Amino acid sequence: MIPASEQVVTVFGGSGFLGRHVVRALAKRGYRIRVAVRRPDLANFLQPLGNVGQIHAVQANLRFPESVDHAVKGSNAVVNLVGILAESGRQSFNAVQVNGAKAIAEAAKRHGISRFVHVSAIGADAESPSVYARTKAAGEAAIRAAVSEAIILRPSIVYGPEDDFFNRFAALARVMPFLPLIGGGHTKFQPVFVGDVAEAVAKAIDGALKAGATYELGGPEVKTFRELMQITLKVANRKRVLLPLPFPLARLQAGLFELIDTVSFGLLMPSALRLTRDQVTLLERDNVVSDEAKNNGLTLEGMGVEGETVEAIVPSYLYRFRKAGQFERMADA
Repeated sequence: MIPASEQVVTVFGGSGFLGRHVVRALAKRGYRIRVAVRRPDLANFLQPLGNVGQIHAVQANLRFPESVDHAVKGSNAVVNLVGILAESGRQSFNAVQVNGAKAIAEAAKRHGISRFVHVSAIGADAESPSVYARTKAAGEAAIRAAVSEAIILRPSIVYGPEDDFFNRFAALARVMPFLPLIGGGHTKFQPVFVGDVAEAVAKAIDGALKAGATYELGGPEVKTFRELMQITLKVANRKRVLLPLPFPLARLQAGLFELIDTVSFGLLMPSALRLTRDQVTLLERDNVVSDEAKNNGLTLEGMGVEGETVEAIVPSYLYRFRKAGQFERMADA
């Protein structure tokens, strides 16, 4: 077995929310990491996560196969973390989550790389009414066609210090008198800590997971959208009305938000308020680990990772949304 220090792992999307945690997990194991991003100059903050020269950023754009091929060449393993929650300009679901994933997998195949880890999402389904979910499934299929041994990881909502879920709603609670409960807040989630997902990626690179398998990653608890909003308000020490918003009304509102965002070129719509009709469609289905994955041991628990709970992690970063920050006394439960 080649020592980790002599192996190069190319990580696409390594400067993102999940990416920085994956880079850290791989660096701790001693791998040499090549971070493939569109703007290498904006990924220098990753270097302190490893030893001198251990982490190196290179330019790669998924729309240009030559740059992808260059980033993959000479690697021992490849990780694809690239994905988007909403379309913007040339960054369409099809371009990023299907064609982009296909370009990376085909480059890995050309260079004889079979250790391939792709992070998708629970809910990826070719028959889904959501474009996001359909393109996630199409990306998985493209990867399987090129690299049959690829390991696919499907996390539920991923949370952590830089997440776009708890931070978004805590920011809304700071300026709005209510928080919307889309669909009444009944949708179920199984939030998974970003550090646990990163550990799963690292285990896959180590060869500790089953080649060609699809794992579903969820935390130790299943919670409804309403319960997650209640946790957000409690930690942020804010009292706000939880306002049920039926799906038809939420879809209408999202359409209006999309129109405003398009007409204003994104200048008038704060990021915390951005909501798309496709995201509303996603919320119509529960986002939890399937019984099939549990029965086959294709979960965090199955790979020996004891997931962190929301209550143990979220207070460590949402305190900044309290009126007096970490110095404010918490409200009674």
